[in-house]
Amino acid sequence: MKMKKRINLELRNRAPEKVTELVLDNCRSSNGEIEGLNDSFKELKFLSMANVELTSLAKLPTLSKLRKLELSDNIISGGLEVLAERCPNLTYLNLSGNKIKDLGTVEALQNLKNLKSLDLFNCEITSLEDYRDSIFELLQQITYLDGFDQEDNEAPDSEDDDDEEGDEDDDDEDEDEAGPPGEYEEEDDEDDGGSDLGEGEEEEEVGLSYLMKEEIQDEDDDDDYVEEGGDEEEEGKSL
Repeated sequence: MKMKKRINLELRNRAPEKVTELVLDNCRSSNGEIEGLNDSFKELKFLSMANVELTSLAKLPTLSKLRKLELSDNIISGGLEVLAERCPNLTYLNLSGNKIKDLGTVEALQNLKNLKSLDLFNCEITSLEDYRDSIFELLQQITYLDGFDQEDNEAPDSEDDDDEEGDEDDDDEDEDEAGPPGEYEEEDDEDDGGSDLGEGEEEEEVGLSYLMKEEIQDEDDDDDYVEEGGDEEEEGKSL
């Protein structure tokens, strides 16, 4: 698929000025040059044109908000000064698998003052003696070269940061799934009802025992009355 057609598909009926990310990997450039991109993509922050047979960046439009540019597996051998002119705020640049052979070609990146990470994997320049030291000395603004800093510490993966945020979101979801306080209140009410029932049973038992005591006392009173009546009869007979 040609690059221009691919861009139209990626737009999905959006206006170019509304697009912040654009992936054009594996399409075909026009005679090794960029086609279909223009200055109207002014909000673009991420652009990927990997394996599109690019040989030149001469037709790259002005993208002042662009931060990340993927150009791996192309046929670019020079003309990198265009990047500083048209994408001055680049922080990440991937030129892996291109035809970059010497330090003079990379020197054009000195004007990318915000550049922090540069990838040159599988470029001929990586076979130079003291390649890493030379690049860090030449481009003193960068922190990471081919994914590592000067002390061989690996660059942090932005995906890990996304995962951590995802974990925080999951924690929030778990808290939501735990249910609103009302559910616990209902359970407490049920427990209270059970305890009320127990108290009612105890009160009923107390009432029954009280009645039984009254009955026993009444029986005792009757017995006393009978005994007293008998004594009176005996006293009358003796008289």
